[in-house]
Amino acid sequence: MNLRPLRIAAHLELVSLIIMLANLVTVHQKSVSSLMGPAHGCAYLFVIGLTWRLGRATTAVKATALLPGIGGLLALRLVEERPPA
Repeated sequence: MNLRPLRIAAHLELVSLIIMLANLVTVHQKSVSSLMGPAHGCAYLFVIGLTWRLGRATTAVKATALLPGIGGLLALRLVEERPPA
């Protein structure tokens, strides 16, 4: 399976979380929160779904994908280290 969609979703998940947290500690604009909240949630679900669909993903990789924010990138790293079956 191509890892590009997982890579994109993992980066979007992390970036959206950073934007939400930066907004929270600075100006706390409701429009930013209402846009980035669903975007982050969607990216998070995509990361989980894409990771679980990988044939070479172990149980540890699948569990790592459940970590919010950084889990997608960690799961991607673990999958890339393991050679395809």
